[in-house]
This record gives sequence, C-alpha cells and structure tokens, in this order.
Amino acid sequence: MKYLFLTGLFASALIRSSAQGNYDVAKIPEDLKRDAIVVIRNEEQFFDIKSLGSGQYDYKVAITILNKAGDDFAEMAEVYDKFSSVYNIKATLYDASGKKIKDYKSSDIRDQSLISDFSIFEDNRMKLLKFVSLNYPYTIEYSYSKDYKGLLSLPSWRDLKGFGVAVEQSVYTIQKSKNYQFRYLTSANLKTDSVAIGEKIQYRWKSSKVPAVVSEPLSIGLDNISSWVKASPNQFEYDGSTGNFNNWQNFGSWMYSLNQGGNKLPDATKALVQNLIGNAKTPQEKIRILYNHLQQNTRYVSVQLGIGGFRPILAEKVAQVNYGDCKALSNYMKALLNEAGIASNLIVIGNDMPSLNPNYSSMGQANHMILCVPLEKDTTFLECTSQYDPMGFIGYSNADRKVLIVTDKGGKIITTPAYQPKDNYQIRKTKITLAEDGTGILNLKSKYANAQFEENQRMMLLEPSEQRKRLVENSNIPIDEMISFKYEQPDKTLPIITEELNFKTNQIFSKSGEKIFLTINQVNRREHVPLKVDNRKTFFAVPFGYNDEDEISYTLPKGYSVEFIPKDISIVSEFGSYSAKFANKDNTLTYIRTQTMNNKKYAPEKYNELVDFYKKIFQADKQKAILTKTL
Repeated sequence: MKYLFLTGLFASALIRSSAQGNYDVAKIPEDLKRDAIVVIRNEEQFFDIKSLGSGQYDYKVAITILNKAGDDFAEMAEVYDKFSSVYNIKATLYDASGKKIKDYKSSDIRDQSLISDFSIFEDNRMKLLKFVSLNYPYTIEYSYSKDYKGLLSLPSWRDLKGFGVAVEQSVYTIQKSKNYQFRYLTSANLKTDSVAIGEKIQYRWKSSKVPAVVSEPLSIGLDNISSWVKASPNQFEYDGSTGNFNNWQNFGSWMYSLNQGGNKLPDATKALVQNLIGNAKTPQEKIRILYNHLQQNTRYVSVQLGIGGFRPILAEKVAQVNYGDCKALSNYMKALLNEAGIASNLIVIGNDMPSLNPNYSSMGQANHMILCVPLEKDTTFLECTSQYDPMGFIGYSNADRKVLIVTDKGGKIITTPAYQPKDNYQIRKTKITLAEDGTGILNLKSKYANAQFEENQRMMLLEPSEQRKRLVENSNIPIDEMISFKYEQPDKTLPIITEELNFKTNQIFSKSGEKIFLTINQVNRREHVPLKVDNRKTFFAVPFGYNDEDEISYTLPKGYSVEFIPKDISIVSEFGSYSAKFANKDNTLTYIRTQTMNNKKYAPEKYNELVDFYKKIFQADKQKAILTKTL
C-alpha cells in the first residue's frame, strides 16, 4: 500500500467538489442518461474514526431525477439512535437547468420513530425529508453530519444504488489514526488510494462515469458490476461492551460473552420442563416436545435497543412474558434444552442473505439467529420464531449457507442443511371428467414439501372464506363452481402440506364440428417466456430448486375417442430437465409431466440459454390432443 504525504489533499478535493453546485441536466453525458431513471451527480462520504468508540460521518449527495420512475430516490432518510446523532442537515431542490428552486428548512424535516409492526422495543429514529417536484427532470442535493458513540461497524459504500441508476462521481474516504486497526473488502479491480496527513491516514475509493443497468430478470444483485467497499473495526467499544472482530472465532467469543448468565430459568419453568419430558425416551423426543412447547406458548417480536439489539433477552424474562425476538426465543429454547440435559448452540445467520464470508468477519453480514442442536448421530437446526414450522425445518432463506455457530471456545463457520430440488417437491394428481358441452369436473390432489411447503403455508393458515377467494382469483382454469377445497398438514412433524380441490369449469377445450381440441396440460404449465437480454450484466438464479410431478387423467365425453396425442417429450439442460408423456388406454387419456429446476448461480452470458430452455417448456406445455366423435 502506497502512502503519500500530501497534507489536506482529500479534504480540499471534498471542498472543491462540494462547491460545484452546477446541476444543469444538459451537462449530463448522454451515455449516463441512457436507461437511467436517476443520475448521481456527485456523492461524497467521509468517515473520520476519532477513537476506538467514536467517529464522525459527513455525507453529501446530489441526485438528478430524470422521470417519475426515479421519485423513490428523491428523499433523505437517515437512521439514528441513542448512540448516534444526525445534525447540520442541509437540503436544496433544483430545476432542470440547475436553478435553485427551494432551500429546505429544519421544520421540513421529519424526525420520526422507527417502531415497526413487528417491533415493540426499539430506540431507532429517522430524519426524513421527501423532495417533491411536479416537473421533470429535477435535482436534489442534501448533506448532513452524524456522530457515533460506539463503533461495531463502519459505513459501507457502493456506487450503483440499484437498477436504473447512473453515476457521474462517487467518492468514499475513511480517515483513521495510525494506530487504529480495521479491515476492508473491495470489489474486484477497485483502486485503493491512501495518504498520510500528520498523525492520520486516509483511505479513498472513487467511481465515475458509470452507466445505468436495466433491471434484469432473476438477478441476484449488482455486486459483480458495481464498485463497493465494506469495512469493519478490529477492536471496538459499544454500549459498555468491548470485543474484537478480527476473525470469526473472536466474533463468536463476543456473542457468547453477551449471553453469559442469560440461560437461567425460573423454578416453575424448570419443573414444567421436567414434567413435559418425563415420558420421553430419546433426545429427539425431548427436543420435539420442548420445541412444540415453545411454538405454542411464545410469539415473536423485534427488540432493537442498544446492545439489546445483539444480546438476547434473559431466558427467565421470556418465561415470564412469553415473547421475544429471534435471539431471545433461540436463547430461551437453548435454556429449555439445557434443563433437559441437551446441549445446543446459537447460530448467527443471514436470513435471505448471502453466506457469511469465511475470511472476513464483520457485523452486518447477518440479520437473524436460530439454534443448532448437535447430537451424536445427527444435528437439528431450529427456527425458533415460527409457530408453525416442523422441528428441523428452517426454510429455504436459511438453508445451504455459511453461518456462525457460537460456542464457549468462540465462533466457527459451519453450513446449514441444503434442500435439494428433489426435496422441494410438488406432486399432483388430477382427474378431469369432460362433458361434450365443454364443461369439466376437476379433482386435484397436491402435496407440497419443504420450500414448496413454505410457499403454500400461508394459504393453509388463512380463513376458509379467504382461501376460497384466492383459489378462484388465482386459478389458471376459470372456476365456474367451487365444490370443495381442503388444506391439511397430515403430519405436524414434517414440512408437507396437502391440498384437495374439487370444482367445475365451463372453459376447458375448444370444439370444431365433431372434433375437440384439448390442451392437455391444464394445471401446471408455463404461461410465458421471458425476453432475451443482450449483454446481460448480472448473475442470476431461480429462488430455489424444485421438482414438480403432475399426472392428469381425462375421462372422455361419452361417444368420443382419441384421434391424436403428441409424442413424448424430453428436454435436458444445465438449468434442469423436463419430460412429458402421453398415453391413451381404455378411453382414458393420461398425461405425466415432470420438471426439475436447479438452484445454482449462473453467469450473465448463460441467461439467453435459460430463455431457450423456458421456450421449449412453454411450447411443450401447449401440446394438444384431438378427440373425435364416434357415435
């Protein structure tokens, strides 16, 4: 790393760029306007680390909103709490020529609580200003300072804020003393400049003239094409707590220390545990009994209070109030198991986030906590915030990712169980009785497992009237009369839902003279093909791998027979496989369809191959049989 002794270089550059103030939209290069809804004209982040537990963040940005689609970017929203303060806010609105329209006053800025629908304990607040203009394009400019008392993490930076966002210039600077130790990660090929200024060292990253990227289907994010920096302290002080984040083992040691003494249970709860497991023969039985008790007697709420946002509520407190956040409920379950003589470990995890980076420990890579129960022959993971998930089912947003297990020896990176496509299945058998007038009676029996259980679980929990409403509204086949419907979870220990539907339709085939033209796949077909994307930029993946198996049997109208059925179809690619089989026996037409999709991450240049795969499935799903009248 190269150190340059150029006193005040970055600070003076910051002042010069701040003084530009010329936001005429005509001066934006045409290649930055192309495909853009907003253009970031200039962005400056400056973070001064003053001590182990304090820092000052100065932020300034000017954004040109090109059209109505960009209005979501026309706001300032900065969160703070009792360990931080936001001040010196300035905000201005400009017209398309760069002429100042309005300077906003402090009375225009809302200071509001961030208590959310699921959080009852939270001290986060927000400074919020929404810019409004009836004419497009327009430019907003705002700046503020923010003081931190406690540094668990350092501000991150990314030039591209989303699809449709172009960047003229964005700069991030971190300033620290020579003795302060921190680590950072950057995107590939991003240059890191550094300069020594007296007893301080500044690190600087810059991005300029970055064109917008159009939103791309199935994208897993902009990481591979944006410039970004993630930074984390080694040693830290926060809310009376100290620790070291220089590796995951130390990170885990800090998490473990936060919970010291937090597993105690009231005597009445201890007695309840012993009574509940009195007849249990195996550890698995005990876990199941206590997990069911947790689900039936607690509920989830969010807690975001200082170090309480990281330290679980005491188990004895949860026993009294019967609620808690993910940390509290996981810790409470840990205490229940401990009373039963079963050891367990808290797991720090990024729910619906990428895996933890094994080589870079930091706050912010995780947002959730679950529990791990390692037994002699297997390991069970418990999602303690759900009142309905079977024991051991943690959901596809927690599955197959690197997580941190917290032990008395510190933290260790492990991997959660993966749900393979064959595990995330939908199996459906459909019987359709056709009448000559075009009506049909349908009986569908479906079984959904794991990820597809999760997708359909909400439906099972709705009131019957709402279930009926959604079935009618969302059915691919027009429902003329709903005869009956039923959702069940036959075995509460398994993530499997069954669905049975019986209904009548009057639009199931077309007729010409004495011939009937029947689209054979009536219940699970691909209805559209996404457009190809030339020069795609981002990686892509389906949300989860799955396996669908459909069997449809048709009872033909009286006096009709099968004149034509398609040949069997087989399609195989790296994205998955598809097959369709057609048979006619004893005047019953049978169709069997199987589709398997893989959940791998694919490079951008593969996307059009996926479109071709989908197109073949789309065409296969439109295959028709011809029935002819014989009487």
